[in-house]
Amino acid sequence: MAEQAQPAANQNYRRKRKHSFWDISFNVFNYSIISIIAFVCIFPFLNTFANAFSSSHAIQSGKVVLWPVEFQLDAMRSVFWDNNVIRALFVTIFVTVVGTTLNMVLTIMTAYPLSRRDLVGRKYFMNYMIFTMMFSGGLIPGYLLIKYLGMLNTLWALIIPGAVSAFNVIIMKSFFQNMPEELREAAVMDGCGNIRYMLRIVLPLSGAVMATIGLFYAVGHWNSYMNAIILIDNSDLFTLQVRLRNILLLSQMDTSLEVMQQQGKLQVIEESLKASTAIFATVPILIVYPFLQKYFVKGSFLGSVKG
Repeated sequence: MAEQAQPAANQNYRRKRKHSFWDISFNVFNYSIISIIAFVCIFPFLNTFANAFSSSHAIQSGKVVLWPVEFQLDAMRSVFWDNNVIRALFVTIFVTVVGTTLNMVLTIMTAYPLSRRDLVGRKYFMNYMIFTMMFSGGLIPGYLLIKYLGMLNTLWALIIPGAVSAFNVIIMKSFFQNMPEELREAAVMDGCGNIRYMLRIVLPLSGAVMATIGLFYAVGHWNSYMNAIILIDNSDLFTLQVRLRNILLLSQMDTSLEVMQQQGKLQVIEESLKASTAIFATVPILIVYPFLQKYFVKGSFLGSVKG
């Protein structure tokens, strides 16, 4: 018996060893591919960051790749001295804060009634919203509508047209539907109305999906570009992304900074100034994201469990 069990044990050992070898090889391959993709994605940001804080001589010599060479802050100071960029920053903050607040209020007010199975015409409203996701009025009709409403060259043109996203409403509606029906029944028995139930019970339990949807809206407003280009002609109302575009493509900067460069008081080349502006426009949203990341992942999955 012992002699028969020995070959079987050896065979199982070889099988486990072989299986372990292929597991290790597969993991090594996966980690290698993921590392390469991650490096390709993060390389432009690292290179931009390095150019923003490297000296003009190092950039012109081609020494800058992934980290700053001959560290300096002149380019970043130039961005903070540019009145146009600072004004655009405050415009973007206003649009992001006000727009996201309005988006969340309207999304919640739309998603909660649609999540109630006793809502009359619920399927009709849902089909109507899905239709708007597949078909849009187009650029020119949208522009004419904004013009007819008198919102051209106003910040409301960047806020009102996208006040509600059908995709985000569907995610939030699905999240609300996943809540136990017993909660509402208990609240009704205690004399809680619909609005009070939503404010006191539903919303406090929906922190994950609200953070997710809020992040979607905030990033969308912060990166808003095409609407600002098309609907805003007043340079005082340009958003940060439009200013960044003007600096990157048209090399437009504050006149006072141009004078300082011509006088030799500011030793900053164009590449370093562009990189600093890109970092200036990107870092604020990167600072906010880590605090919402756990809610972002959780809310995305919970909101997609049930339609």
